[in-house]
Amino acid sequence: MHNGSGYTALTPLAFLSRSAEVFPGKTAYAYGDRRATYAEFAAETTRLANALRASGIGPGDRVAYLAPNVPELLVAHFAVPLAGAVLVAINTRLAPDEIRYILAHSGAKALVVDAGLHPSVAPLAGGLPETVTVPAAGAEPDPAVGGITYAELLARGSDDPLPRDVDDENAAISINYTSGTTGRPKGVVYTHRGAYLNALGEIVHSRHTPASVYLWTLPMFHCNGWCTPWALAAIGGTQVCLRAVVAAEVWRLIDTEGVTHLNGAPTVLVTIANAPEAHPLDRPLTVTTAGAPPSPTIIAQMEGLGADIVHVYGLTETYGPYSVCEPQPGWPELAPPDRARLLARQGVGMVQTDGLRVVDDDMNDVPADGETLGEIVMRGNNVMKCYHEDEEATANAFRGGWFHSGDLGVRHPDGYVELRDRSKDIIISGGENISTVEVERAIDSHPAVLEVAVVAIPDDKWGERPKAFVVLRDGHTATGAELIEHVRAGLARFKAPDAVEFMTELPKTSTGKIQKFQLREREWAGRERRIL
Repeated sequence: MHNGSGYTALTPLAFLSRSAEVFPGKTAYAYGDRRATYAEFAAETTRLANALRASGIGPGDRVAYLAPNVPELLVAHFAVPLAGAVLVAINTRLAPDEIRYILAHSGAKALVVDAGLHPSVAPLAGGLPETVTVPAAGAEPDPAVGGITYAELLARGSDDPLPRDVDDENAAISINYTSGTTGRPKGVVYTHRGAYLNALGEIVHSRHTPASVYLWTLPMFHCNGWCTPWALAAIGGTQVCLRAVVAAEVWRLIDTEGVTHLNGAPTVLVTIANAPEAHPLDRPLTVTTAGAPPSPTIIAQMEGLGADIVHVYGLTETYGPYSVCEPQPGWPELAPPDRARLLARQGVGMVQTDGLRVVDDDMNDVPADGETLGEIVMRGNNVMKCYHEDEEATANAFRGGWFHSGDLGVRHPDGYVELRDRSKDIIISGGENISTVEVERAIDSHPAVLEVAVVAIPDDKWGERPKAFVVLRDGHTATGAELIEHVRAGLARFKAPDAVEFMTELPKTSTGKIQKFQLREREWAGRERRIL
């Protein structure tokens, strides 16, 4: 919508219009042998948007997608809002009952599902009469699922142009559901304005250019891929779709497609860096990481291969990344371990944000001493509009006028914020706070350790104590006592774990986050834990 000559409502739909005009013959996305230019990409979005409208999808209606990082989901990020609708990209690893809940809670009028994920929706067949099921990529419908093919959906559409603007920039563009580790998942509402501004922030801080070749190692369903589908379209880069994160395929694509950028949680970086195919890079690769605090060890390992690490921090409620560990002059000259330790901090607000605060229970800023613990709070254009259909949770999240992250951190004298723990992960032992992140970093620095998670376990004397769950590198050995002594060499003795359990793998979400709550619940079975 235009208001005189000095205002246009912000929407990421404008990004694709521009690139289709400026870079019509440039490759917009690649998937195996499949390639689409920006002109073709824009035409696909127009046809799908018209097809959705012809299928009865109207302004504000929700359209759900259950698909891996395939071009159909990339196209949906533009086509669904172009139709005036709201995209609900669903976590592909959820169980049928969880998918049923999200479809019902969001009020989705249509569901586009990848044929490979039919088993996740087959049990729902017949139970959702208002949901149209469309197998993606032209696969034949599963009789147990019903619906029509993607080609049949597109056949309903036309190539008639649609206006790529919006009347209200604060209208919803998508709803992203949280992982639901502490109860029912909540639907986080993103707006056209927020998505537009966050996409620009991604371009700035991940240093994208029209020459960017971005590899989809981050799930597109997760915070709309940190708004990267819109960011790459804005700058005219190429997006390389990837069905699953398999290290050998990641390295093959890095080499054959000329990949310049990828995003992922630290555990994804561990997978990439420790793959048999890992090798020094022959061109610059910018790796943007978030989802959990990356250890200095994995930062140093990725840098050793030639990658440039951009460490960001945020939540589903903040469109993904909200802060960045902005490198300072002089950091490159530091010894690698010292530089990696600085880069492991969560940093400062990104250019499109209102910045980070670390506050006490009365919303006062804590001293910038690197020690006083407080809660990280945010506000501004890149904080969600609300939780869908949940006024109580929305009001609670924004108490005091700022969004409460539930993350505990400190502010350093240089103003940089460092995450110390989720409020539910912090260990309170004999009245002393123990940061599981700090203990994990100490253990992770041992050469035999591949991955580690530290949780609180009950203790009759101290209330609770740390326990470490460790995955060792192939061909390496270490004892629990050895790892405990390794921690004691660098941290106060009371912070060292009382126990170490070796595992073949740690429980993780589909985005690579370690699910500490599963480990913690096992240790506390039958006992009640007081959580802050």
